[in-house]
Amino acid sequence: MGWYGQLDATERRTFWACFAGFGLDSMDNSIYALVIPALIATLGLTRPEAGYLATAALVGAAVGGWGAGVAADRIGRIRVLQGTILWVALCTFGAAFATGFAPLALLRFGQGMGYGGEAAVGATLISEVVRPALRGRVASAVSSGYAVGYAGAVALFPVIASLFPQDLGWRVFFAIGLIPAAAVFLIRRFVPESGVYAESAAAPRRTGGLDAVLRIFTRAHRRTTLVAATLSTGIFGGNYVMIIWLPTYLRTALGFTVATSAGYLAANIAGSLVGPLLYGQLADRVGRRPAFGAFLLLQALNVSLYVFAAPSLGSLIGLSFALGACQNALASGMTPTFAELFETSLRGNAQGFCLGGGRGFGSVMPALVGLIAAAAPLGTAMGVCALGAYAVALAATLALPETTGIELGGVGEPPTTGRDGPGRTCRAR
Repeated sequence: MGWYGQLDATERRTFWACFAGFGLDSMDNSIYALVIPALIATLGLTRPEAGYLATAALVGAAVGGWGAGVAADRIGRIRVLQGTILWVALCTFGAAFATGFAPLALLRFGQGMGYGGEAAVGATLISEVVRPALRGRVASAVSSGYAVGYAGAVALFPVIASLFPQDLGWRVFFAIGLIPAAAVFLIRRFVPESGVYAESAAAPRRTGGLDAVLRIFTRAHRRTTLVAATLSTGIFGGNYVMIIWLPTYLRTALGFTVATSAGYLAANIAGSLVGPLLYGQLADRVGRRPAFGAFLLLQALNVSLYVFAAPSLGSLIGLSFALGACQNALASGMTPTFAELFETSLRGNAQGFCLGGGRGFGSVMPALVGLIAAAAPLGTAMGVCALGAYAVALAATLALPETTGIELGGVGEPPTTGRDGPGRTCRAR
């Protein structure tokens, strides 16, 4: 964390705004994973329906991420960031009053829209504000907010379970999701707009309307967009298999109680806190592409041991930590990488499509786990789906341009100062 002392006041305020927004939205998003068994027991949901609800949120993230990114390119990063945080809080609160699968699916879709939008816009904002030498570490560290939000949800879960009966407890848990709305007022007061965006917004726009939205698919950007979206699809697809189904796997496949599961989830959360910090250090030193490759291979090993090797309870603690570290390291790495691949006038658009699209395209994986688990052990279904997704991400990594150290200019194409291996430079498309 030595980089924190090198940040100026604006960089620090922006970091904490993005960190808090991501963490609070993560808390709301994590609530669903923790209450799946209660929803199955009290609302009569099936495992496939539970998977569909997870998929609804991820499809919503695809729509919301791209939409919020486009809006951020038009009206500013800060205004859209505020709106997405508030939207997530309201949708999570509304889920407390759901009476069945259909309303839950609608609210999960809405929650996903806000969560995907916040992640995309926050990623764009922090990448534009922080200087290139520190961007990998700072932008990746924002994703550690996920672990803090997840930890808050896991810490509250046994408390609520002990105070309320199961049929009421999950509703109370969702109602607590209104808390992140407070972050909107803090961001509005203390965090300025990105200077890079302000400079770009002041320049004449070359395109508008639908043409501006579709610019990421023109010849100059198409390959980069598709490679980045494929990488995102693989990473999020594999991550969400484990995030969505891990609490249910611990309780139903391994027979853990709520309290015992919380201990193993705590190890997973601790890893999620540390992973982005490790990734940022590695990526700033050796490059984005080698860092992705290393963590993808490590994560494939973690998943294989976790669900196929029948580890001891002691080993499971260590694997839970490693699983969380790698999954959040991989997710955090996309933040600075995608920002460096595109120019300012379409950076929010591209970041939103690639991150949100990855969540949407990868959303088939949690649903597929639910379908496979109807006829096979849950651990087998999780392992097959997660490993397949990470294989897709590894293939995309090999085609990814290397952009470490690139300057993000306010207007026009980013300069060609990225690193493509020792002593070489690359052109950011």
